Amino acid sequence: MSVIMPVQNTENYLATCLNSILAQSYINWELIAVDDQSTDSSYAILQRYSKLDKRIRVIKNTGKDLIEALKTGYAVSMGAYITRMDSDDIMPKDKLSELLKPLLGAGVGHITTGQVMYFREDAALGDGFRKYANWLNAVNTQGQYWNEIFKECVIPSACWMIDRRDFDKIGAFHSRMYPEDYDLCFRMYQNRLKVIGVEKILHHWRDRADRASRTKEAYQDNRFFDLKCHYFLSLDYKSERTLYLWGAGKNGKDLAKILIQSHVPFTWVTDNSKKIGVNIYDVILEPSSSIQEETPSQIIVAVSSQTEKIEIQAELDALELRLGKNYWLFV
Repeated sequence: MSVIMPVQNTENYLATCLNSILAQSYINWELIAVDDQSTDSSYAILQRYSKLDKRIRVIKNTGKDLIEALKTGYAVSMGAYITRMDSDDIMPKDKLSELLKPLLGAGVGHITTGQVMYFREDAALGDGFRKYANWLNAVNTQGQYWNEIFKECVIPSACWMIDRRDFDKIGAFHSRMYPEDYDLCFRMYQNRLKVIGVEKILHHWRDRADRASRTKEAYQDNRFFDLKCHYFLSLDYKSERTLYLWGAGKNGKDLAKILIQSHVPFTWVTDNSKKIGVNIYDVILEPSSSIQEETPSQIIVAVSSQTEKIEIQAELDALELRLGKNYWLFV
């Protein structure tokens, strides 16, 4: 198998990461470490480790930034199975074997993933990261990957494995837009790959003040509505059916703008009595009860309150509407 690992200025964590890879119980791997214009000692560390173990191959990014580094690494890889690693994270010793085992039995058309654990060494772990990990692990346990995909990225960015033939079929690391891991996840969904969840912690995800999701502009609005709408409109939207947008707060307004700009007609509904009948962006908001007057097939739920989401889901489930088929959670 091939492990593709972009590296950029992670000298403080890189040795720990590499040691965790070297300690894997599965040994038939190659690590393609792609230095992405590091200005610290990361490249020297990689070179030193490559001399210690011939399975570690070190190359320079032929382009710039993460997507190009991933593409550069994959272009020279030789493994029949592909996975990714982040250069500041840690692999539990059975990660590669646990991800590979189900794939060997299932064959093409599948992807494996595992559970994750965030950690931070210099400060307390943020509540948002803890909640995301808990949610991811719950999705893993319940197996509801594609039903939940419009809510958050359901496949951890560095905790998956795929047959090379399937990876080429879905476009490999040729992501259309950031975040690249979420785009890849949507392409797995687009190609209807079946997800096999391993119910074990298989990746230790490091949080730090200068991680890309905190500092890169592409990750700042972590709702990723442009990406979600792009794939919803191309994969799930049916123009012959009524599309409802539920929620008139900031999330609803931002999604409404995208739908309007995309020339997609929709009925905008809300439970907020103060907003019913209000004209926003030339769309008159209607009460959510209007959904019951028809048999809608498509509803985007864009409320942020967890309590409201639970209530809305219960209401839609009572109408025998199905998550991932008739309605989607976008927040």
